[in-house]
Amino acid sequence: MPAQRRYPPDVMERAVRMVLDIRAQDPGRAGVVGAVGDLMKIHPEVLRHWVKKAEAIRPEPTAEVPGDDQLRNLEREVRDLRRANAVLRAAALMFASELELAQPR
Repeated sequence: MPAQRRYPPDVMERAVRMVLDIRAQDPGRAGVVGAVGDLMKIHPEVLRHWVKKAEAIRPEPTAEVPGDDQLRNLEREVRDLRRANAVLRAAALMFASELELAQPR
């Protein structure tokens, strides 16, 4: 049996908040717990347990806090920029390899 892993409370809270926020933004999305668990290196069943526990004590949803739209827009922009960065990195690697092949030895 593997050793038990203890996660800091802030990691637990952040992971649960990410799952709940994603579910709130896209209720029909499947595999949220697994995706967040993979991202944060937390076993999905452990994260699922934390989320169930948080949902059980979570108060009823209230009116949205002003600025939520701005936060969502900024998060979307960050995702888009990270995706663009990945594409640019891949392109740079491709062009660098082409330059190495084109140079005479």
